[in-house]
Amino acid sequence: MVDRKGPNLLRDNARPHVASTTVLKLHELGIGVLSHPSYSPDLSRTDFHFFRSLDNFFIQKRFRKQEGIENAFQQFLSLRNPDFSVRRMNV
Repeated sequence: MVDRKGPNLLRDNARPHVASTTVLKLHELGIGVLSHPSYSPDLSRTDFHFFRSLDNFFIQKRFRKQEGIENAFQQFLSLRNPDFSVRRMNV
């Protein structure tokens, strides 16, 4: 993923007979594939960094209405750089 130019695909729970054909085609097209174990109890690297940052953002915040939560979440997203997930996964 480091210094990669182009799209990456994160997949999980793909059927084996379809997955190998799909992965070969994606490689032909120059699309990287990030695998995540099927039915894994662990969070993928992308989920882990996103949710840890989200938890830290919401520390000691209290909301009385759904609208407040939605606005805070939009603020959380707007404060992140576009490469937020990529940078955190390459640590």
